[in-house]
Amino acid sequence: MIGKGIPRGFIITLKNFFRTPVTVQYPDRKVSLFEYAKIKNKNIFKLFFSQPMLSLKISLGLISVPSSVEQSQRFRGNEFTFFEERCTACASCAKYCPLGIIEIVSVPGGFDAQEGESYKLDVFDIDIGRCMFCGLCVEACPYDALHMGTKFEKSTYVRDNLIITKEKLAESEKSPSSFYRPQFEKEKFDPFKDNIKDHYKAGRHEKPEYKDLKKKWVDDR
Repeated sequence: MIGKGIPRGFIITLKNFFRTPVTVQYPDRKVSLFEYAKIKNKNIFKLFFSQPMLSLKISLGLISVPSSVEQSQRFRGNEFTFFEERCTACASCAKYCPLGIIEIVSVPGGFDAQEGESYKLDVFDIDIGRCMFCGLCVEACPYDALHMGTKFEKSTYVRDNLIITKEKLAESEKSPSSFYRPQFEKEKFDPFKDNIKDHYKAGRHEKPEYKDLKKKWVDDR
């Protein structure tokens, strides 16, 4: 209707006119003197009188502090968490990868009377420059050795640096995403603050319960 549509459009315009900007300054943001003192856990008056030059720079907007972006625990970043202790070099992840970006080279590692012949992982490379982060490799891993990570700051000028080797995976922090791991959310594991060093604490993948799926994808929407 023309009669109702015009005032309704004006109301929406007025709401957006008085709404504060939602721009997030990243990776650094300017702070006020009061906010800087709060971050450093200092009294604002002591900070002002003890460090007048610093306080002046903060007031002029010359000082920045690191800024983080709020993310979901299920966020799949452009990295992976890998537990080599669990890997049997079965190459299931490489077989299920639709882009063929996972390279695995294994050598015979011995023979176990119960499990049979075992293999030692020699090469495990992931080319994240071609990865679309679908998570199929994580779902295909029968021993939960591979998890999606949460970091995304992997920009580089050299394309070859986007190849993650086994050594890089071993040295990186173990902060797996809760993608395909609903138990992480129940345990209130924060991948942006916590670090899992013991692969036993990472647990196995679990099928989400129906009530949790209904609440997440139906009731909350």
